[in-house]
Amino acid sequence: MKQKDEKNLSQSDRALKIIPVTLLVLAVCGLSFYLGGIFCSEKSLLEGKIVQEISNAVSSPEYSAENALQIKSVTFSECSIDYQDYTPCTDPRRWKKYGYSRLTFLERHCPPLYERKECLVPPPVGYKPPIRWPKSRKECWYRNVPYDWINKQKSNQNWLKKKGEKFLFPGGGTMFPKGVGAYVNLMQDLIPEMRDGTVRTAIDTGCGVASWGGDLLDRGILTLSLAPRDNHEAQVQFALERGIPAILGVISTQRLPFPSSSFDMAHCSRCLIPWTEFGGIYLLEVHRILRPGGFWVLSGPPINYEHRYQGWNTTIEEQRAALEKLQDLLTSMCFTVYAAQDDIAVWQKSSDIGCYEKLTGPDVYPATCDDSIEPDAAWYTPLRPCVVSPRQKLKRSSVGSLPKWPQRLNIAPERISDVPGGSGNALKRDDSKWKVRAQHYKKILPAIGTDKIRNVMDMNTVYGGLAAALIDDPLWVMNVVSSYSANTLPVVFDRGLVGTYHDWCEAFSTYPRTYDFLHLDGLFAAESHRCHMKYVLLEMDRILRPEGHALIRESSYFMDAIETIAKGMRWNCHKEDTETSGEKEKILVCQKTLWYASSTNSTR
Repeated sequence: MKQKDEKNLSQSDRALKIIPVTLLVLAVCGLSFYLGGIFCSEKSLLEGKIVQEISNAVSSPEYSAENALQIKSVTFSECSIDYQDYTPCTDPRRWKKYGYSRLTFLERHCPPLYERKECLVPPPVGYKPPIRWPKSRKECWYRNVPYDWINKQKSNQNWLKKKGEKFLFPGGGTMFPKGVGAYVNLMQDLIPEMRDGTVRTAIDTGCGVASWGGDLLDRGILTLSLAPRDNHEAQVQFALERGIPAILGVISTQRLPFPSSSFDMAHCSRCLIPWTEFGGIYLLEVHRILRPGGFWVLSGPPINYEHRYQGWNTTIEEQRAALEKLQDLLTSMCFTVYAAQDDIAVWQKSSDIGCYEKLTGPDVYPATCDDSIEPDAAWYTPLRPCVVSPRQKLKRSSVGSLPKWPQRLNIAPERISDVPGGSGNALKRDDSKWKVRAQHYKKILPAIGTDKIRNVMDMNTVYGGLAAALIDDPLWVMNVVSSYSANTLPVVFDRGLVGTYHDWCEAFSTYPRTYDFLHLDGLFAAESHRCHMKYVLLEMDRILRPEGHALIRESSYFMDAIETIAKGMRWNCHKEDTETSGEKEKILVCQKTLWYASSTNSTR
C-alpha cells in the first residue's frame, strides 16, 4: 500500500521531499568548509607560532641554558653494508620507479619521509683515511672506492689502473690517451684566455675520473666535474677521492643547479650527451650556465670525423651530417666558431645583444626566453626550449670584461646589486668578517690549512666569504646556497668560486665519505621550521669522511640538541666560543670517528 501511495505522489510533492535533503547536504558541506578553514588557519597560526618562538628564543638578549632546546639521547644503528655507497636521491634501487626516456631515472628523486634511512652509512671493508693532497691526485686506496667495472672497461684508455692496494690515475682519457697534460696544452694554444686568468671557472660534463679538472687546478682554473650515477660506477666519487671538485648531476629534463652565466668554460670530451636531439635542449642548458663570451669545448664525435669515424663504428657521411647539424644549432644560439685543431673544437658564446634580438621572431627556433622565464631558477626547474639572452644592463659580467683572476675575487661583481641589501660595501664587510672568523677557526681547529683538509663544504654561504678567506690554503670549497634563501650564488661564481643550489631538507648530490670538512653558519636557526635537524645531521654524517671535521656555528638555543644527536652518530664534539666570545652563539667542533660495520667484526 505504501509503495502504491508513493507512486501516486505528484511531482511537486517529490520536489518538497528532495528540498530538505538538499539543504542538509549543503549545510554539511558548508560546515565542513568552515571547520576546514578554521583548522587550516589554526595550523598556519601554530606553524607561525612555532617559528616565532624559535626566533624569539634564538634572538633573545636574555638567553640562558635553561631555555635551550633539549632532546632525549639517541643512538643510531648501522645501515647494512649494502648501503656503503648510498646516494639517497640518486639511488639505483629506485630507478625502476622512473622513466628511462631521456635518462630521467638518473635525475634527483629523493625518497619520501617515510622511506628515509635513520642509520649510519658504513665505510667499505678495509677503508683507510684518504691519501692526502696533492699525492691523492695521482692515486687513491682501492678499498675506499672498490669498483672493478670502470677499471676493467677504461684501463686501456689510461683513465685509471689498479696496482696492489691502490688505483693509479695516469692522466689519460678516451680522447687524450697520450695524457691530459698534452691535451690541455693544445687547448690553451687554441684558447689563450686560459693562460692569463681570463678563464677561471669551468664545468666538465661527463667527467670520467676528472683528470681534465685535476690538471687545470695547477693552471689556476677551478673546474666542477659533473657526472650522473650510472654504469661508469662512481665517476664523481673517484674525483672527490682524488681531491678534485665534483658533483652528481645529469642534463635530462631539469636544469642543472647553477644560476645563469656561471661558468667561463664548458667542456665535453666524448661525454655521449646527444647535443642535437630534442631540439638541442641540452645545448640550450649549457648556453644558459655559460657566461657571455665563454667557451664551449668539444672533443669526440663528430669532431675530426675525417680521421676518427672508422673507430666510431659509423660512416663518414653520417659524421659529416652530424657536424653540420651541430654547427647549425650552435649558430642559431649565438655561438661562433672560435678555434679548432685535431680532436678539439671550440665555440664562443656571443655577448653581442644584437644576435639575440634576431631570435625574437614568431618563426624562429630556438627563440629567446620571454620575461616569464627566470634565468637563475634552477632547483627542480624544467629545461626550457629557449635561449637565455644576456642582460643588457650587465656591462662587466662577460668573459673578458670581468677582472682577471685573482683580482676578481675581491672586486664586487655587478650582480651583487640583485641581492637585497647587496653592494660593494656589503661585500667588503662580509669579507672582513670572514677573515677574522677564519683566523679563529684555525685556532680551534688547527687542521684547517694543512693537508688533512682538502674537500670543504660551506653548507649555507652568502657570498663565499669563508672560501675567499681560505683561498691560499691547499683546499677547495663547495659553496652551497639554499634554494629558499636570497639568490647570492651568481655573486659566488662571479668572484671565481664554485657552488650549487641545494635544499637541506633533502640529501646532497654526492657519494658518502666525500668531504673532509663541513661548515655551517646558523643553518638550523634559518631552516629548522622546514628541515628536521636529525635528518640534516645524518646527511652530514653520510657525506663526511671518517676522521673528518664539522664546524657548526649556531645559536646557543640549538647547541645542546645538536651535540646530543652528534653523540648518537659517534662523533666527538666540544664547544668553543666564537671570536666575539658572546653567549647567544657558540661553535661546536666535531670529528667523525672511523668505525667499521659490525658484520665485518672489525673495530677501531
